[in-house]
Amino acid sequence: MRSYVIYVGKRVLQFALVVFVGISITFLITHLTPIDPVEHAVAQVSTFGFSSPESIELLRQSLRELYGVGDNLWEEYLVFWQRLATLDFGPSLSAFPTPVSELIGRAIPWTIGLLTVSTILSWFIGNIIGGLAGYYSRNRVLRIIGMIMMGLHPVPYYIVAFVLLIAFTFVLPILPSSGGYEMNMRPGWTLQFIGSVLLHSILPSFSLILVGVGSWFMGMRALVSNIVTDDYVTYASLAGVPERRLVTSYVMRNAFLPQITGLAMSIGAIFNGAVITEQVFGYPGIGRLLVEAVHAADYSLVLGITSIAIIAVSAAVFIIDIIYPLIDPRVQVTQ
Repeated sequence: MRSYVIYVGKRVLQFALVVFVGISITFLITHLTPIDPVEHAVAQVSTFGFSSPESIELLRQSLRELYGVGDNLWEEYLVFWQRLATLDFGPSLSAFPTPVSELIGRAIPWTIGLLTVSTILSWFIGNIIGGLAGYYSRNRVLRIIGMIMMGLHPVPYYIVAFVLLIAFTFVLPILPSSGGYEMNMRPGWTLQFIGSVLLHSILPSFSLILVGVGSWFMGMRALVSNIVTDDYVTYASLAGVPERRLVTSYVMRNAFLPQITGLAMSIGAIFNGAVITEQVFGYPGIGRLLVEAVHAADYSLVLGITSIAIIAVSAAVFIIDIIYPLIDPRVQVTQ
């Protein structure tokens, strides 16, 4: 037990270091860009006839105080970490005075819903078919399925998204082309709204699943192909262990362990959003929000999204690190 506590302690320090370094680098890159967000906001206001020099200077000072922007980068850095501790990223520059946390809170449920379902389905389908293809390597049907999956895997997912968009919204107009739900519909926990959300998520999720299945398939098939030749599998087969049990308990169970790590990292990366897919289908998720923030030079929103993404991915890796020794006794917790 003591060795496991030490193991967890090391992983906690590693998690904290990764989050600290990642967010610090993001802060520096964002603040060292040539675009000054305050000047950008002042320029936008000036275009509407707000041209009094005294008023503009007062506005500039107010915005710098509001956003924690000054001439001292170190002070800005400390203010940023103070705000991050309370998840207060300040107001958005592009959607003033709406807080950044509120904008992210609106977009996260859409991204989580879309990518969680897509990731889990692609992981499950790819691993099951890949495991069977690795064990039954001479099965013709599994070979054909494998060729299709391997053919789709290298195709960029935005190409698949465009093909699906053209096929099912222009050639066969049976699915909605954009948005998270039908226009002029009031959000709520009603069957009509839920049905509209599900209908609008079919094309984005399907484009992600088609591409994602291939990577899980190839990984699982390679793992199973190696495990099948291990001595304990050969011995179990010669000892008369039923084939179904041999496949599930001896082969695929051991092959699943590395794939579980990959699943945890993929789920953590959900908070990055599917940027291009959300743009193609006009889906109101984190990825689309990030693109809009970059175009509007809203670095407060960019920092908020990237900080949450870094914490989420690091947390997913941390959780799988502390659970892994409990599901795989071969992992030495003293290391």
